[in-house]
Amino acid sequence: MRIAVDAMGGDHGIPVLIEGVKLALETNAKITQLLLVGRESEIKAGLSQAGLRDSRIQIIHADDVLTMDDKPMDVLRKKKNCSMAKAINLVKEGSADSIVSRGNTGGLFTASTVLLRPIEGVKRAALATVIPTPKNEFILIDAGANVECKPLHLAHFAIMGNVYSREVLGYKSPRVGILSNGTEETKGNELTQAAHRLCKLLDLNFIGNVEGHDLFENRVEVVVCDGFVGNIVLKTMESIATAMLHWLKDELYKNPRRMMGAMLAKNAFKTIKKRMDPESSGGAPLLGLNGTVMKAHGSAREKAIMNAIRMATESAQLKVNHIIREDVARANAVFPVEAVSESAN
Repeated sequence: MRIAVDAMGGDHGIPVLIEGVKLALETNAKITQLLLVGRESEIKAGLSQAGLRDSRIQIIHADDVLTMDDKPMDVLRKKKNCSMAKAINLVKEGSADSIVSRGNTGGLFTASTVLLRPIEGVKRAALATVIPTPKNEFILIDAGANVECKPLHLAHFAIMGNVYSREVLGYKSPRVGILSNGTEETKGNELTQAAHRLCKLLDLNFIGNVEGHDLFENRVEVVVCDGFVGNIVLKTMESIATAMLHWLKDELYKNPRRMMGAMLAKNAFKTIKKRMDPESSGGAPLLGLNGTVMKAHGSAREKAIMNAIRMATESAQLKVNHIIREDVARANAVFPVEAVSESAN
């Protein structure tokens, strides 16, 4: 597998990225070539500092950088030669099998959609985030790429999430649900109700609507929603998890008796922390495009970068896009004609 890495994005700079790349190369023999795209002098300095001299590494120079403050369309208009655009073009040209970037999410979505194009039959690509729970993992799709959606888009998200959950996460028959304000078919708005009707036609383990309190009760593996709702859900969960950990820590250190109890439960707390670690998945795939795109968090550190590269490698190797293409084609054949025609981009 040939992996292109946008070396210039992210909060922690090239040294942290290089250490993540080093871990990925040490633990993943499936990588045959790793293309670091960015300012050559800075990348070489980072490689030298890390003592990394792996023959699989190749540097692709790019002068420009798409910053977090840039507008998404700048990657195509003002910064066509930035590291992100060059990395995506490597996938488009067939020089790389996948791309990993910590950079501007809007820019990555925009450039990937325009340069790679959606898979035939797919109307919108979507960001799929893997969320750990006490007993399983579920995919939240869309997690923020599409603020406004139509029913067919949500039905395609259900298909794409199902494929990723089955092929990459290993669930034989993922339970797929639409996020709504009630489990009854009559609940939700016009979008979710229409999407519900389409999903019932699919060859999926579709369980209907799911509510917020179902997400962490081992009731669903693929949660479907539009990007507006999905991004709010994602950021709310992240903030609650952080707040609860701080709150728990504060309470446990209030007196010696509690501190003693905390010491006795130390291993349990370590297990929970490890399970909740967002760096274990590394990133969120952008599904539905003619190319494997993995969005790593802007604040990703070494472990997250390693895992993002691992997930990008696995997705390309398992031919996730090819399976999505086949499943979407079968679904579009059974959907009402008006549902497909009304959802044109």
